[in-house]
Amino acid sequence: MSLVRLNIKGISYSQTQNGAYALILSEVNGERKLPIVIGAFEAQSIAIALEKEIKPPRPLTHDLFKNFADRFEITVKQVIIHKLVDGVFYSSLICERDKIEEIVDARTSDAIALALRFDAPIFTYKNILDKAGIFLKGEEEEQKTASEKQEEDIISEELLPDDIDIKSDDTDYKKLSLDELKNMLSQAVNNEDYEKAARIRDEISKRK
Repeated sequence: MSLVRLNIKGISYSQTQNGAYALILSEVNGERKLPIVIGAFEAQSIAIALEKEIKPPRPLTHDLFKNFADRFEITVKQVIIHKLVDGVFYSSLICERDKIEEIVDARTSDAIALALRFDAPIFTYKNILDKAGIFLKGEEEEQKTASEKQEEDIISEELLPDDIDIKSDDTDYKKLSLDELKNMLSQAVNNEDYEKAARIRDEISKRK
């Protein structure tokens, strides 16, 4: 089976499904997107890894894994999303130490959080992308049609785990200035409120 390389397009939060974060992976040299519903902690960890300006005062679990691996000269070479069963994605970490390769099973959200920290490429098999990949019109999330947004909500509803609980945040970040957002981002990171930091980061990214 042939492998298809994926890039991280972004993380979206479903306003209709409390606690649903959709990690959107984009096919390299293609137009299909692979949405994967992930937990809040993993969404925060991925968002922090994507945003270089966010520096947690204490290492998150994935940062600790990276520090541990560096200390013992273990490298994650690549991540492969190798199976899809009943809406659940399964992944493997391809690791290397002393030129010896090992394969370690991992949740897809954890695997991608680690791939970012190791600058490791992300792959899936063509048959998985054929089965779960979707087409989205336009390059920006804001350009999606109402039907496409509804489709994503349906996808999130079908895949949403039952045990995710996210605290609500009623702040309207759109009304804040860029300087106010940056100050709030710094404060949220210092307070280790990474859920809030991820949402502020998303709003800052929209304005770039």
